Amino acid sequence: MPRLKKYNEEEVIEKAMNLFWQNGYKTTSMQMLEKEMGINKFSIYSSFGNKDGIFLESIKCYKQKLGKLIQKLQKSESGIEGIKEYFYDFIEFSKDNDIAKGCFVTNAANEIGQEANTQITQALTTFTQNVKDSFSTALKQDKSKQQSTIEQQADYLLIAMFGLSSATKMFNREQLDNYIENTFKSL
Repeated sequence: MPRLKKYNEEEVIEKAMNLFWQNGYKTTSMQMLEKEMGINKFSIYSSFGNKDGIFLESIKCYKQKLGKLIQKLQKSESGIEGIKEYFYDFIEFSKDNDIAKGCFVTNAANEIGQEANTQITQALTTFTQNVKDSFSTALKQDKSKQQSTIEQQADYLLIAMFGLSSATKMFNREQLDNYIENTFKSL
């Protein structure tokens, strides 16, 4: 007879996500995950397979949490101003008790790059493509823009978002506001 789980998967994955977010993928050990998640290695391996499995679930958890901001952007009828608001909202989202952690996905992409297994690379790529698609949709609200311009600007904004997410870990609010304002001057 299978053992009953004595933990909530969503709760333990959120704990794991926060641990990865704070420490990075490579630095986070199975022992750290076991302690933070509050479950033993057998349960971890049984439920998630391995560290990569936990990390993949952590990406899903992060996507769900950031999803509220993305949905707000997707519902916005403000075009570029809606994207700009998303940038400002992200600054607040990335904070944890006034400690800015940046973007979970950006941190992971910067740390592991192409070294990750294919599933992790695919999950990170899919995530960033979803953000870029949201930017494209908002940019299309300006009917005077050609598709090629929309694609170029969506790429520019995605890369600017990567820059902002890294900058939130180091720079003060005034500097971040200046970064956002200058990013949108060229659009």
